[in-house]
Amino acid sequence: MPRRTPNGSWPDFARELGHSLERHRHARGLSQEAVAYAAGLSRYTYQKFERGESMPGTPANPSLRNIMALAQVLGVTLDELLPHDWPDLRA
Repeated sequence: MPRRTPNGSWPDFARELGHSLERHRHARGLSQEAVAYAAGLSRYTYQKFERGESMPGTPANPSLRNIMALAQVLGVTLDELLPHDWPDLRA
């Protein structure tokens, strides 16, 4: 896996993750409901992940378990699913 350097913000990362989820889902011809069900999520929760928001103006923050389950359902690695630019989250 290539080394990543901090770049961007958490809202940007969440939005890019959402675009990645949508892109991989479409590439496999799956509905939001099918992906959500297979990953053990509600469709509503999965839709929020694709939008990159948990509430309007608040970036999504899916758990590691959810991210791993979605990668497995979509048949991709975490490296393929996660955005290339990671935010710097150090305090």
